[in-house]
Amino acid sequence: MQPKLSLWQRWGLPVLVHVLVVAIWHFWIVLGDVPGFVIATPWDTLTALGDDYDWAHNTMITAGEIFVGYFAAVIFGVVMAVLFSWSQNLNALLMPLIVSTNMIPKVALGPIIIVWFSYGFAPNAIIAFSICFLPILLTTTRGLSEVEPELLDLVRALRASRWQVFTKIQLPGSLPYIFSGMKVAVVLAVAGAIVGEFIASGEGLGYLMLQVQVTLDTAAMLMAVLLTTLIGVVLYGLVIGLERLVVVQDRRQGGT
Repeated sequence: MQPKLSLWQRWGLPVLVHVLVVAIWHFWIVLGDVPGFVIATPWDTLTALGDDYDWAHNTMITAGEIFVGYFAAVIFGVVMAVLFSWSQNLNALLMPLIVSTNMIPKVALGPIIIVWFSYGFAPNAIIAFSICFLPILLTTTRGLSEVEPELLDLVRALRASRWQVFTKIQLPGSLPYIFSGMKVAVVLAVAGAIVGEFIASGEGLGYLMLQVQVTLDTAAMLMAVLLTTLIGVVLYGLVIGLERLVVVQDRRQGGT
């Protein structure tokens, strides 16, 4: 078991690292006399929030696409993994197809999704879903299969139903794997939504990045990137908080 982190290690060091990065960013521009159209200073980036880019609306659109696509992927990924754990035939039939279709680059798949579902919120959420579904499915499938065979034989000998085996044995044991996949999927969901907005969208932070790129408004571009990052951090924090609620500490520290 890993030693418990102190308050300084948990919060102080991460904050210090971020402050140092911002300081390096600032002094690199100031001391290196870097032009503003190449990269803006942290202060100029912050003041871009005062520009007329409808930041609140665009941020909410991108956040909605990320959250909807992500949580849909979590639900469908876990459900499919459970079905695969119950039926080896279904696993052998569908898993290769799911893996091969996920090899399609999402940038190439984007225009097809837009043709099918038009522009706007829905296709971007679908792209976010498609790009983060597979990690959740794979890690959950592995977690459900990692149960000790002797334990399964024991509960089945006691005439436990399939549902009881799942809820009492498989699901609790697979939770560290599920959350590992969910953490990886956060990054992919953010990337998926932005890719969708890059391809074709009339709103959102990705769309805003393309608009301000034309005018070389580097401060606004950086602010859009930071807001997108903040959405991902908030979602990641929610996943971490949920993990702390439902996964016991020793399994959480020792899990993959």
